[in-house]
Amino acid sequence: MSNTTRNYTLHILWILVFLSIPIVTSPDLGNSMFAVTVFRRNFLNYILLVLFFYTNYYVIIPRYYFPKRYFLFGVLVILSYAIIMAIPDWVFPIHFDRPPMFGPDGPPHTRLRSDNRLPMGPPNFLFMPGSTILQFLLVLMLSIMLRIRNRMREMNSEKLRAEVSYLKAQINPHFLFNTLNSLYALTIAKSDDAPDAVIKLSNMMRYVVTESSSDLVPLEKEINYITDYIDMQRLRISDETNLEYNITGNPQGKKIAPLVVIPFIENAFKYGINPEEDWHISIAIEITENDFILAVRNNKVKVSFSYDEATEQGIFNTQKRLEIIYPGTHELTIKDEPKTFDVHLKINLS
Repeated sequence: MSNTTRNYTLHILWILVFLSIPIVTSPDLGNSMFAVTVFRRNFLNYILLVLFFYTNYYVIIPRYYFPKRYFLFGVLVILSYAIIMAIPDWVFPIHFDRPPMFGPDGPPHTRLRSDNRLPMGPPNFLFMPGSTILQFLLVLMLSIMLRIRNRMREMNSEKLRAEVSYLKAQINPHFLFNTLNSLYALTIAKSDDAPDAVIKLSNMMRYVVTESSSDLVPLEKEINYITDYIDMQRLRISDETNLEYNITGNPQGKKIAPLVVIPFIENAFKYGINPEEDWHISIAIEITENDFILAVRNNKVKVSFSYDEATEQGIFNTQKRLEIIYPGTHELTIKDEPKTFDVHLKINLS
């Protein structure tokens, strides 16, 4: 049985068990209980609670709770409760009388007459027949706890996949061989740039190995890694005027998820450099008080890469990672034009 089939089966079983609660706990258990207004109201409440659970789990929590839009989240929860309380009253109305406060059978608001008319006494929302306050709160808390648990599992899974992916993508034979060949050429020429290039490569490898497992890293470290990566790519560029790289703003005191932006820069170098064509790459990083902004643009040129070296899957995985780590707090725009490829990413770091 696949994971998807197993999940669907578990959901169906959970729904059936939950909806069986009003049936097995009904004092009118039997063939005639669906003719009793109170039971029908109660059963409808449970159906509405199931609908609220999945709406909250798949829509309200991801869109409002995780992005910390707590006011809107609270408004939607209260509105949901009001709807759940109102629908049974509208579908299965109960007519209220006002008899003496107490009679021989106990509090009046707990006794139902034979014509489905419920005597009205002092309101007690927690114990009135068909009331859903307690059930609603339990369903609300359960949906939040399960969603948070599932999100943590997704984040751990994505982080592990990202670690392996970037270890393969950034420290792979293709990248290392090109870099080492460039270093060898610098050494033969006895260039003063050779020692600095070795240090940059060492810093890159150390950063990927040690920092990729962290949830957040100082933004200046991430920018240093990006700068080292671009400097290493410069070694194979004959005309540096075709490469623009600018940083504005102060990264100090800010943190960001590690290696979450480098795939867009790597993609530009993989598909944007060809000495025989009019290639151009522009990379701009802007740091504001609350945001990290990355703009990458490259001309499309003819390149040849194997499937293992392609970065389409890496960009797709990065998009998923951004959605998990920065839900509702990032904006990603990718424009794939016939001659150019543009990426604009804005992440709220506050």
